[in-house]
Amino acid sequence: MKKSPPWQYDEFRQVGVDYEDPLEVEAYDERHAQFRDVDAECARILDTLGVTTQSVVIELGTGTGAFAMHAARRCGHVYAVDVSDRMLEAVRNKANKAVLQNITTCHAGFLTYEHAGPFADALVTSMAFHHLPDFWKGMALARMNGMLKPGGLLYIHDVLFAQADAEANITRWIDTLGDIGGQQLRDEVATHIREEFSTFDWIMDGLLERADFSILSKDMVEGVVGTYLCQKN
Repeated sequence: MKKSPPWQYDEFRQVGVDYEDPLEVEAYDERHAQFRDVDAECARILDTLGVTTQSVVIELGTGTGAFAMHAARRCGHVYAVDVSDRMLEAVRNKANKAVLQNITTCHAGFLTYEHAGPFADALVTSMAFHHLPDFWKGMALARMNGMLKPGGLLYIHDVLFAQADAEANITRWIDTLGDIGGQQLRDEVATHIREEFSTFDWIMDGLLERADFSILSKDMVEGVVGTYLCQKN
């Protein structure tokens, strides 16, 4: 793991939900299944990336490893990176149960992961990039660019805000998820908005371009969730 200068942002400090809490890790998959079709999402991402059995894929912010498991079945090697040891333990348990030996888990984050393998064909981060303030998002994107082979693909899916009607969009989003997952999910989303670092989509556009990525496609849903497919220039 990269040695950090004393002024670097501490990405290991849990912001919002504490994913070093074993109860939170245990509940993670079940809770997200209430409002996401995770298997379909993972398959769609891999199809979009056009992976093969030779592909090398990095996932930053792997969580409990749902995407890493899907990717390992279709790719040559997967590097599953997370700042939570508890999350990585869940990934290793899943990999052992599925007898998948082509996953390397790494206890690190966007700012500290040092990729020691071959340049990656693709890098994926889903619902994790919002843990970094905007300055550090820019620093992280430059590091991601350096992990990819020329023409490599970057896939980002996260909470992002359209400028127009931001307050109304956020309120509607909280109400919608609260109707699905109850008060606990409503509170989690409110905590995310209040304490974490989701940004405007136009800021993300600029950060990506300045990190030497071309935006191949961009999709915003309800003004609160954005998906980018980018290519290293």
